[in-house]
Amino acid sequence: MKYELTTNKRGHLTQIRAIKDFANVKKGDLGGFIKSESNLSQEGDCWVSDNARVAGNARVAENAKVSDNAWVLGNSQVYGNAIVSDNAAVSGIAVIYKNAKIFGYAEVSDNAKISGNAKIYENAGVFGNAIVYNNARVFGNAVISNNAVIC
Repeated sequence: MKYELTTNKRGHLTQIRAIKDFANVKKGDLGGFIKSESNLSQEGDCWVSDNARVAGNARVAENAKVSDNAWVLGNSQVYGNAIVSDNAAVSGIAVIYKNAKIFGYAEVSDNAKISGNAKIYENAGVFGNAIVYNNARVFGNAVISNNAVIC
């Protein structure tokens, strides 16, 4: 095991604390907030930090990071070396993986999939069944939706 649940609460979410050193996390470091241990894998170097929240049936695994004030909700998944940070939100059954980065005030939801070295940032949104991958960048106030594929 690499973390434990503390007694610190934010609504129905509980703050985590590292119980061993791994990656850039030191034993005793307080992390972000999760609904239950099913939200954050005990394997790999994945971590939820700062005021980040992971709730519902969402899952963070492998070496993924969720930080700052980011939210990961619903049945979404963040894994590989993916990063969700700043004030970004991931929800629905969205999947963020490989080296993808979601940051700023970006939102990814529904059945969207973001992978490779793709970056979604600023106020951009990716919704529906949209897929963004490889080295694609979606930013500004751009909205990608329906069955769009950006690569």
